[in-house]
Amino acid sequence: MKNQYMIKGLQITAASILMATATQSYAWTFSQDKLPSEVRVPAGHEVAMFTSAKGNITWECKVDTANAEKAKWAFAGPRAVLSDNKGNHLVSYFGPPATWESLDGSSITGTQLAISPSEKGSIPMQLVKANESARPGALKDVAYVQRINLSGGAAPETGCNIEKVGHKIVVNYSGEYLFWKAK
Repeated sequence: MKNQYMIKGLQITAASILMATATQSYAWTFSQDKLPSEVRVPAGHEVAMFTSAKGNITWECKVDTANAEKAKWAFAGPRAVLSDNKGNHLVSYFGPPATWESLDGSSITGTQLAISPSEKGSIPMQLVKANESARPGALKDVAYVQRINLSGGAAPETGCNIEKVGHKIVVNYSGEYLFWKAK
């Protein structure tokens, strides 16, 4: 039993070291100048954590609310692993609701403020206003989450019709998530 607590303590210490390294300020390395204005973070904030995401988006074929005789792909939820530049897993992303959960136990949800188109076949860039984390850790005091540099994840252009209602499809994507805190 004592070894079990020692191992757990080492795991927590390792996660804390990873999070401390990942949460250093990146403000000097990132400019929003080339991003669409809709998804720029307001002045007075700096990047607290930069992550690369690999994951997927689930789409479900549902009856079109505008025309009950047709169907269309509807967003059903994300799942991704967000890692630092060395590939260390820092944050899990899942939903709905959209939730980012750090390995240190801190977690946030948020409200989408804006989106802007990405390359064809990719989910859009996004700006999210974060809700406060109830637990201390890397995501405590994060004010905004920004999703950029995306590849993949968009709903298929075909395959959903009234006969396929209820059918789900999973589409892989990658991108970057920046976590911003007030200066």
